[in-house]
Amino acid sequence: MKETGVEASGDHYFVPEPSKWPMVGAIALTFFGFGMATWVNGMAIGPWLFAIFVGILIYMMVGWFGVVAGESEGGRYGPRVDLSFRWSMGWFIFSEVMFFAAFFGALFYARAIALPVLGDLDHTAMRWPGFVPSWPHMGPGGDVSAFQIIGPWPIPTINTALLLSSGVTLTIAHHALVANRRGPLVFWLLATVLLGFSFLGLQIYEYAHAYTDLNLKLSSGVYGSTFFMLTGFHGFHVTVGAIILSVILFRVLRGHFRPDHHFAFEAAAWYWHFVDVVWLGLYVVVYWL
Repeated sequence: MKETGVEASGDHYFVPEPSKWPMVGAIALTFFGFGMATWVNGMAIGPWLFAIFVGILIYMMVGWFGVVAGESEGGRYGPRVDLSFRWSMGWFIFSEVMFFAAFFGALFYARAIALPVLGDLDHTAMRWPGFVPSWPHMGPGGDVSAFQIIGPWPIPTINTALLLSSGVTLTIAHHALVANRRGPLVFWLLATVLLGFSFLGLQIYEYAHAYTDLNLKLSSGVYGSTFFMLTGFHGFHVTVGAIILSVILFRVLRGHFRPDHHFAFEAAAWYWHFVDVVWLGLYVVVYWL
């Protein structure tokens, strides 16, 4: 038996009412496609179309997630819906694992395969004068301006401490939620959000330092491209995670979530711990090796 717009319990599966939000999302993506296509081709309308996309996207996310939160707090979601959410979040994180695996793979290929092959005496025709198969590679002579690399100290190490600490504070907040201790829940969740945004602040400073003082840019050969693609996409994920945790904190302050019903909190925690693990890999591979 299926139910529509009423409370679901037991083995009943909640079927939502017709929604406008998928169409709103499709409209947003349309503006994204045209906005990016015109922007990268130097057309003046490009940034404006992209700005419209951002506005519609924010409107969609606030509205759609608001509906889902209302349905959840209204007791309409039964065990089957909860299970479907868990599977969906699990597959989403798996897709993110594959996303970062591609960039880690590109870095491994450049360092462990491409450079040794180009440095082999049998491939002299593929080299340029003065080529040295070493990492970090400065790119073809004369085509890439000289730059300095960023070591693990101090900002990357401090950021590692911040992210690891945020994982601990988030876990403490989760235990407080399970124990129905709202005060510690708010305190430790707020601490997690502040640690996340502190990480982002230091990464912004690191990027500014790289561009202005070290001449390390996205165009700085294969080292610059892999460095900024890996750390930049991770920073984007930290930004998304910090926003999600901020929304969760807002919902906690409004009295949402119960000790036995709080998957949105758990999903945010899964995502944040995934971001922590990816950073550990980046910290070792990008900054130390």
